[in-house]
Amino acid sequence: MERTKGSVIWRYFNLTTPTSATAICNGCKVSVARGGGSTSKYNTTNLIKHLQKHHAKEHEEFQQLNRSKGTSGDGGSTQLTLAETLQRREKIPNNSVKAMKITDKVLEFIVLDGLPMSSVEKLGFQRLMDHLEPRYNIPSRKYFSETALQEKFKKSCELLSKEIKDIDFLSFTTDIWSSEVCPMSLLSLTVHWFDTHMTPRSAALQAKNFPGSHNSDRISAAIKAMLDEWNIPLNKVHVILRDNARNMEAAMVKMGVRSLGCFAHTLQLVVNEGLLSQRSVSDAVANGRSIVKHFKKSPLAYSELQGIQVQMQMQPKRLQQDVRTRWNSTYLMIQSLLEQKRVLGAYVADFDLPTTLTTNQWGLLEKTSVVLEPFEELTRKISSSTASTADVIPAITVLKRILSREGEADAGIRTMKKTLLDAVNRRFVNTEQEPLYSIATVLDPRYKDRYFRSEAFAVHAKDALLRELQERELSTTAEESTETLQPAEKAPRREAETAPEQEAEAGAAAPRKSFMEEFEQMQECEDEGAASSSSAEGQLNAYLTEKTIAASDNPYHYWNVNKHRLPVLAATARKYLCAPCTSVESERLFSTVSNIVDEKRNRLTAERAEMLVFLTKNLSLQLN
Repeated sequence: MERTKGSVIWRYFNLTTPTSATAICNGCKVSVARGGGSTSKYNTTNLIKHLQKHHAKEHEEFQQLNRSKGTSGDGGSTQLTLAETLQRREKIPNNSVKAMKITDKVLEFIVLDGLPMSSVEKLGFQRLMDHLEPRYNIPSRKYFSETALQEKFKKSCELLSKEIKDIDFLSFTTDIWSSEVCPMSLLSLTVHWFDTHMTPRSAALQAKNFPGSHNSDRISAAIKAMLDEWNIPLNKVHVILRDNARNMEAAMVKMGVRSLGCFAHTLQLVVNEGLLSQRSVSDAVANGRSIVKHFKKSPLAYSELQGIQVQMQMQPKRLQQDVRTRWNSTYLMIQSLLEQKRVLGAYVADFDLPTTLTTNQWGLLEKTSVVLEPFEELTRKISSSTASTADVIPAITVLKRILSREGEADAGIRTMKKTLLDAVNRRFVNTEQEPLYSIATVLDPRYKDRYFRSEAFAVHAKDALLRELQERELSTTAEESTETLQPAEKAPRREAETAPEQEAEAGAAAPRKSFMEEFEQMQECEDEGAASSSSAEGQLNAYLTEKTIAASDNPYHYWNVNKHRLPVLAATARKYLCAPCTSVESERLFSTVSNIVDEKRNRLTAERAEMLVFLTKNLSLQLN
């Protein structure tokens, strides 16, 4: 049998005669059996195996040639045409639809995983892309950072702008962040609203470079410029959540917008002033912090601690380090110390610690943990993405009830609870008089008027809500009246186009028809007038007389279901319940920034950092 025409294997072997039972390897001159018992059954399987075993480089070359020719391994009849072979070798144009989609997904991969743009030049990434799509030509790092990133950023801005364009009221959070690895300060602005299905939505608007002094004039001017850049007028700003710093509060006043301090920050002050600042407690916490820091800095010490945990048949667990500006992290540190109390006692018997906790201090930490538990639970609740200003008054009421409650189990912590209660009363003394809180609370179907400390405050909140409803109703009625008058401009033209015969017929029938229509119209106007004068109050009364929904139910789903039955109330709920009660979203935004601007990328410009963080937070708005 003659050797198969077009088979790539014969580049590496020769035959002494066309019917030889063996082939001579060009590399090692070894004779390799061609397989089969006769010339009709000869094949190239043994030859390929020989290359694979003894000549790895030639075998790799053989496979590449084989793939490019499109033949089977044994030189079968799957050979491609010349056009098909050239097409397989040809790279996809960078401006083709497929290449552009791949480039877009590569950029998303880099942005969402917080990777540097240089990732596209790494060998591992290039080998992966070559395996997935050999015809794709990976653009340069410069293209991704200077072209693709800006195009993606622009597209995302357009989508977000379109999303919030027709929203009547928007709420915002803002904060200032300074980097620890480079001289960069950013001013953030996040936006919050409801979509048509009353689903809470939020997005990062900007994280703008903010060098220099952080005084109120510069802050107000910068935030106003951000709103102007997004074409958001001040009358659409429902409220801005900020921290409790005086410069921030003054900046909002100068802008002429309503603002609220971060509820979580105020809780931080309550816990610090009411408990952690007490000398005996702060000393116990400081000793605990010193113990945790010892294990954090010494891998050997932690290894010994882990060994004791295993001996005591406990799950190996690290001690939690706290951050002094986060009281809940201090609570978690205390919890971790209490969990490892027996382990730490065994550790001290054999090893040294920089300090130890006395029996009295262990008791203080246990009491502190019990007292702070409801604070920690409420902090987690108000820091969720679905929390709103409606949660503030109920949270304060629950805290006061817990701290005021006395029982046998509270004997050792009465002083702690009283100190915290005094701090809560002092810090939140005017909360129920703030309409942004009180109206939102009444509009939440889980709370309504149940959580106010007195009937007078509940009545005040309901009256404020009723005034808001009546103003909205009047505004809506005026808009509808204006729209109703618009078609009247076309009447003269229709009359001019009417034939004389039709005019005569219409004139003959006009008196009786006009009388009936006038009577019906008068009746409808009377009915509508009666309804409009009481509809806002009627909707509010109907809503308040209904039973509250369960605390675990979704209040936004309630309003989506009842928006046609209680339209004025639902529209007002859309305005008030879109406001978060903390500035946590801005802080989460800066957590993303700190992951982007790190030690390895400390030369990143503020403008580039803003684009990256904007895309990281807002890519979920992309529709494709």
